[in-house]
Amino acid sequence: MNQRARRLLLILILLLTGCGQTAQRHVQLPNAGDGKGIIHIYSARHYNADRAIYDAFENKTGIKVVEVKGTAEELVQRMKREAAETEAVADLFVAVDGGVLQHAKEADVLQPIDSEEIVRQVPVRLRDSEGYWVGIASRARVIAYAKDRVKPEQLSTYEALTGERWRGKVLVRSSGSPYNQSLLASFIALNGEQAAENWARGIVKNLAREPSGGDRDQIQAIAKGIGDVALVNTYYLGQMLTSGDPEEAEAIKQVGIYYPNQQTNGTHLNISGIGLAKHSPNKKAAISLIAFIVSKEGQSLLAQKSFEFPVHAEAEIPEFMREWGEFRPQELDFALLSQFHQQATEMMRRAGWK
Repeated sequence: MNQRARRLLLILILLLTGCGQTAQRHVQLPNAGDGKGIIHIYSARHYNADRAIYDAFENKTGIKVVEVKGTAEELVQRMKREAAETEAVADLFVAVDGGVLQHAKEADVLQPIDSEEIVRQVPVRLRDSEGYWVGIASRARVIAYAKDRVKPEQLSTYEALTGERWRGKVLVRSSGSPYNQSLLASFIALNGEQAAENWARGIVKNLAREPSGGDRDQIQAIAKGIGDVALVNTYYLGQMLTSGDPEEAEAIKQVGIYYPNQQTNGTHLNISGIGLAKHSPNKKAAISLIAFIVSKEGQSLLAQKSFEFPVHAEAEIPEFMREWGEFRPQELDFALLSQFHQQATEMMRRAGWK
């Protein structure tokens, strides 16, 4: 090879190397070589959809994601204990309620998430004003109704379910459900204590049966004719529709959903969210995982697996979720759900809501 040919070959190699380095600079996610190769998530969510997202992140980065499951209170206490013993393990905290996320913030187990990329992807109303947590999904608590016995025009508000028309026809899960506790807490914030307690008493008076089971059980009870209306989270309908269980598929055919309070203060909306642990030993990778979860790719995967509403505006959702239609949500600071949580629990106890 002559000198000119060698010079051209060297230039070509340098150009190719430069292109490769430029491409690498555009990759936002770290890899296992960027520090510790494990992220520990303390999670009060128990959905298979989450594992699918973590697996996708692992495949992209080589960073292993380990879930530690428990109730939100157990996990917060564990994070406090580990911090006191200087053996911090948790990198991220995940919960299924805005009030719980606020509680974790107040318990001083979180730190602000410093990432413009994350802020751009999550609407302001779905994240903490000081950056301690961001929403990763939302769910509406709607009225499910029997299509053959109830006309949509007979429905209007949560408050109307306490009327004479619905005597012996209302289905709900127990007062121990955080979904019902947060719903009532939102009523305290929006309507005042007396109105909220009157609502709880009115629901108990109109129950078709003693509260039992989860939201799926309420939907199946409608299909069996036990009651005509129920309070449920939207994503359970998607889970039943795709479960492969013939009984659940048949029940879904008989049930419609209604977004209440569209002419007043909106349908109750709650969130699942994620916060950065105050003493995260792998902070950089943890923030990158949050960024992936709230990205279009992560949110599309979440919506198609859990059937919750995504926080990313461009996320792809299943067609049947589009058929649920759009709605106006409550305009409420999620921090208030924490503030009124205990009060709501006491109200339900006084009302006889088992």
